[in-house]
Amino acid sequence: MEKTNKFKIIAGPCLVESYTMLEQTAETLLQACDGLDVELIFKSSYRKANRTSNDTFTGIGDEKALDQLSMIKRKFGLTLLTDFHSADEAAIAADIVDVLQIPAFLSRQTDIIKAAEATGKIINIKKGQFMAPEDAIKAANKISYTDKNKVWLTERGVSFGYHDLVVDFRSFAIMKNSGFPVIYDATHSVQKPSLGEQSGGSPEYISMLARAACTTGIDGIFFETHPNPSQAKSDSATQLPLSMAADFIRKIICINDFIKNLDN
Repeated sequence: MEKTNKFKIIAGPCLVESYTMLEQTAETLLQACDGLDVELIFKSSYRKANRTSNDTFTGIGDEKALDQLSMIKRKFGLTLLTDFHSADEAAIAADIVDVLQIPAFLSRQTDIIKAAEATGKIINIKKGQFMAPEDAIKAANKISYTDKNKVWLTERGVSFGYHDLVVDFRSFAIMKNSGFPVIYDATHSVQKPSLGEQSGGSPEYISMLARAACTTGIDGIFFETHPNPSQAKSDSATQLPLSMAADFIRKIICINDFIKNLDN
């Protein structure tokens, strides 16, 4: 994967459900980013290991899901990102994707961080809901890469165990001062974790919070998107409708460009 300093758009469906859905989402996102000075990274999980209930759908099978992601990469030439869930899975996922994502609940696990490092891939650390920004930096510092651009820190809000998340915008500046690129997760940040048998959310705040985050000088936006969020098999309450993705991206980039020009 060629590293760039372009604004990062990390987007895609939460979970691999079918090749048709992946293909539709990838095509739409490519069209949305066409002509924009951005780096598009296609995100989807081959499995969701952290579920609220035993009855919740976890995936179509690791091998099948990774095969479908590989097909998307070959067809569209997209950079791929997926999360993984144990040290043993790092090398398996790294055979397919360009960016390994360490899930928020695993963001302090040294064996998982070191397994990702051993692949040589770019690593995106999701800041745990229980972590201060300084602690996310400590997790990133476990990685011995000399190029800090190969380790990203993603803010997704802080939870206090009361089924809601709060984003402290000071964390963007704190993590940015570490030298690692900082991403804002616009969709997980509006989750209401573990409401009933699955997480709920307030998707009406996705756009507002994403625009506000861009004013802090972040390096990219992460958002999950689905052709029909209400029918999504994971995070149905917070995925952005795919039909809204192009307008969402365009407005984000307008704000990012304005802030860059203001700072210059």
